[in-house]
Amino acid sequence: MKTLSLVSDRIRWDEKALIRAASSIGVDLKLIDPKSMFLKISVKPEDLSDDFSEVVINRCISYFRGLHIAALLEKAGLKVINSFKVMLICGNKVFTDLSLMSANVPVPKTLLAFTGEGTLKALDELGFPAVIKPVIGSWGRLIALVKDKDSAQAIIEAREQIRNALFQIYYIQEYVKRPPRDIRVLVVGDDVVAASYRYSPKNDWRTNVARGGVSKPCPLTEELREIALRAAEAVGEGVLAIDCMESPNGLLVHEVNSTVEFRGLCSATEVNIPRKIIEYAIRVMKR
Repeated sequence: MKTLSLVSDRIRWDEKALIRAASSIGVDLKLIDPKSMFLKISVKPEDLSDDFSEVVINRCISYFRGLHIAALLEKAGLKVINSFKVMLICGNKVFTDLSLMSANVPVPKTLLAFTGEGTLKALDELGFPAVIKPVIGSWGRLIALVKDKDSAQAIIEAREQIRNALFQIYYIQEYVKRPPRDIRVLVVGDDVVAASYRYSPKNDWRTNVARGGVSKPCPLTEELREIALRAAEAVGEGVLAIDCMESPNGLLVHEVNSTVEFRGLCSATEVNIPRKIIEYAIRVMKR
């Protein structure tokens, strides 16, 4: 029987689906809770043989926890899905944009500032409305739609009271005129496996499923396949969710997620996404 390891700090619907998928094809999926473990910085393969398999599926909700676990496991010679490099890039919006732009993947116009004064100057150039995001974050949290200078000043003052250096980096993006939806495309390895439209049922401009967004079927056109594969290749191979917007000038990629929640995609498609991920992990094992 083949064995894989799954590291996760919470067993959600997605992790339960992976457990069922592994069992259905005769794969032993070892569950590891990172909250109750420790790793040596000088970790060696023999130190991990009792707990970890050769291939580890890393699904930590905590970005920094998962990132450091990936670094140590790879140092010990294990294969991690997704890799440390992929997680590092996808976990930071600036690093993601730089990788996408290097591969000529279209992204929204974005400016970066490091003080409130610089942010106001950036907004003068970009124009209103605009979107201010944290460089690290998920689920649409702490993202603000800025409609004028007064609201921008209020957001800046609030962020400057947060004692976190990451909030002193202002990621400022154009507000893209688009239909009231975005598109999520799932890429597993070099296979584009599913796509869905995501709508907000609450008239919220954010479409995150974690905020109540609803997933509906989306046809996998050649344009979607092509841009999703290019985006995935830009950040590195793995299990990746490519989030796109339909702008007046064509598709734009605004985010690439490396710890993918796929419940919404499963509800909107007939694709067995958990099985696709387990089968991909087995292929990685054979390399």
